[in-house]
Amino acid sequence: MVKNSMPGPARPGRHLLRDARWYKRLQARLLSTEYAPYTFAVDRRKAELFGGLEGDVVEIGPGGGVNLRYFGPGVRWIGVEPNPYLHDVIRARARELGRSAEVRLGRAEALPFDDASVDAVACSLVLCSVDDLEGTLREIRRVLRPGGRFAFIEHVADPRGGRRARLQRIARPLWRLLADGCNPDRRTWEAIQAAGFSRVEIDHFEAPVPLVAPHIAGFAVR
Repeated sequence: MVKNSMPGPARPGRHLLRDARWYKRLQARLLSTEYAPYTFAVDRRKAELFGGLEGDVVEIGPGGGVNLRYFGPGVRWIGVEPNPYLHDVIRARARELGRSAEVRLGRAEALPFDDASVDAVACSLVLCSVDDLEGTLREIRRVLRPGGRFAFIEHVADPRGGRRARLQRIARPLWRLLADGCNPDRRTWEAIQAAGFSRVEIDHFEAPVPLVAPHIAGFAVR
């Protein structure tokens, strides 16, 4: 069984704007909808990565719960969402799908679970905006049981460098402000590969979204 533990203190230096109620409400509205071309582009990958997870499954930063439909009906799904205005949205979407869903307030850098207590962790477009990427990956490894799987789909920096990578770096300050702390130029695949997992498989692909088209999809095993 997954046990509760108290999340750690808020990370110092978090941008005050991201903690403002009006900003959280705005982000909740934005994250409750889907961009159809993007959904179509990643649908098969999500079905393969998330649909095969079993047991106690934690999704970090589930937003509006748009990924719920991909998880098997037999999993115990627990969402860790830092924006409280999205919790009722997630529960409503779960009811529409006829499935149970537990939602906890928390951050990816301090997951509210005991060591080695969950079977799988999943995330989609989350690692770009966490305050501490390496710390988040340590937390994921910590809560996974031996052999547990971490499944992810994330936008990343252009791995080839060049003009688009420069544009991502230039746009970062404004992009972070508008997109809830999102960094368009993170080399997230390198952090995952260096995080100490026993096995990592990552596929690079392009998604139909401006500036953040470079994506990765894959899994890592504790």
